[in-house]
Amino acid sequence: MTIWHAERGTGEPVVLLHSTATDSGMWDHQWEALAERFRVIKVDFRGYGHTPYQAEKPYNHADDVARVLAALGVTQAALVGSSGAGRVALELAAAGLAGRLVLLNPISTLEPTPDLRAYWEEEGRLLERGDVQGAAELNARTLLGPEATDVAWRRVVEMQRHAFEVQLAADPEPEQFEHEVSPADIDVPALVVAGAHDLPYFLHSAHHLAGELPRARLVELEWAGHLPALERPEEISSLLLDYL
Repeated sequence: MTIWHAERGTGEPVVLLHSTATDSGMWDHQWEALAERFRVIKVDFRGYGHTPYQAEKPYNHADDVARVLAALGVTQAALVGSSGAGRVALELAAAGLAGRLVLLNPISTLEPTPDLRAYWEEEGRLLERGDVQGAAELNARTLLGPEATDVAWRRVVEMQRHAFEVQLAADPEPEQFEHEVSPADIDVPALVVAGAHDLPYFLHSAHHLAGELPRARLVELEWAGHLPALERPEEISSLLLDYL
């Protein structure tokens, strides 16, 4: 299995882990900015971007990333995870691969709430009807905050639609699993970012996770939705540079 990845720059390693509504292209601006000071690595998970959607046995995103890092000779890095990739970053941190964490609107250990379930159900209904474009647009409409440009909206739709098409075409569909993780045991510096215009679940999740992680600091962005790296890319690049 080949996991697509790219690296740029020199210095301490920083790994960019994308939301499951996008692919590694969501980090285009941060990739450029961070590479001036760090060795930046970005990865496409299976079924996203340039990585195919296949597996001979059940797979795990964090295991895939860990193997990429091992192949690159990276034993520890700053991990930046958006949304569902926040869980991937936590699993990598639990395995000792994180020097520090930045988690943007992350999923935590909280159970899904009605707002999140309603979003998922509508997405599933559209996909069952074969309306892949409609499902991709639903994601852009739901996840992007009021500061997002038309360019960002089109980019999310493009990345999400591609992921849907690749994953729906898989036969057989690969089976994925998660490792158990206890945030209270992850004793590394962490910045948890919450978007004020995000779904209530993700807001609660960010606050909850910031309270669980022993060395976390919470920052709430009044202007942001769920994907601030695309909504105000320059501001998120500055935030990452300042913190890292």
